[in-house]
Amino acid sequence: MRIREVNENKKQFISLLLLADEQESMVDRYLEKGTMYVLEDNDVKAECVVTDEGNEILEIKNIAVDPENQGKGYGKTLIDFLAIKYADEYSILQVGTGESPLTVPFYEKCGFVRSHNIPNFFTDNYDHPIYECGVQLIDMVYLQRHI
Repeated sequence: MRIREVNENKKQFISLLLLADEQESMVDRYLEKGTMYVLEDNDVKAECVVTDEGNEILEIKNIAVDPENQGKGYGKTLIDFLAIKYADEYSILQVGTGESPLTVPFYEKCGFVRSHNIPNFFTDNYDHPIYECGVQLIDMVYLQRHI
């Protein structure tokens, strides 16, 4: 298993990126300014994009694991990699997500705690309703982990 940075042709991973953020125009907002990593275990199993948000905050803008490989630790491995790699540059690793019964517990298991919400983020910024596990995502929930 290896994690490598992707500096060119980030859109080659668009199908994986769209698993975590299903509107391409939203992905386009952070893809080129962000730093992308892919986790390979024979082939690409997971990816993430992080951005510098100032004030020693590194934000995970997108993290996705190939559906056939979810639940095998690849997402947690990427998060732990980020925490170690950026510990000297940042004090907080944060992520914004919807109020989903899948994603919030995953981040909490990875050591994140709830920080704040942005009301109506999904309804104001996406051109269609976003659902996860039958729940419509409305507010953006931010979680943070000290690194």
